[in-house]
Amino acid sequence: MNIDEMIEYAAYGRKKPMTDEVNQPGHYNQGSIEAIQAVEASMSEIEFLGYLKGNVIKYLWRYRNKGKASTDLAKATWYLNRLSATVAASDMDRDWQKGFS
Repeated sequence: MNIDEMIEYAAYGRKKPMTDEVNQPGHYNQGSIEAIQAVEASMSEIEFLGYLKGNVIKYLWRYRNKGKASTDLAKATWYLNRLSATVAASDMDRDWQKGFS
């Protein structure tokens, strides 16, 4: 199972809908590249984890104030699932136990 499939399963327990404002908004793509892929490619692994964590916090912080609470909570969940899947797909648990460098 690849990381995107892990995220889908964590979010839905099944395949995601064809059009999805939270998981794959069309306006975040340029050609076949999603913005999240470009962001990840531009950062170290630790920086990317911080980016994901920051987005979880952002969407949780503002969900009551923007008028789309359920969408913002779904986005926070998406970023948390991506964070969890990224950690699970790496050796970070082992690295953190021995002192991450």
